[in-house]
Amino acid sequence: MANPQRGEVELVVGGETHVLCLTLGALAEIEALCADGAPMTATRLVDVLGALMRGGGSALEAREIRALPIDIETAAAAVAECFERAGP
Repeated sequence: MANPQRGEVELVVGGETHVLCLTLGALAEIEALCADGAPMTATRLVDVLGALMRGGGSALEAREIRALPIDIETAAAAVAECFERAGP
């Protein structure tokens, strides 16, 4: 269960609920993913999602997350909400 006070967001993928959280570790992963300044792609978005899922406590590896039946629009909305909740 997500704790909105901590900036956590829930995302249901394949019938399983995952918690997203923008932790310092997740932020470091995202900065490394986006260091080249290339535009956001669906693949990159799923990698950002993976970093936020690990920030929320998931033990899934990147290849496992890429294999999930992810609706890209739902994932993008969850990522955006996670960043919004982490803001000031």
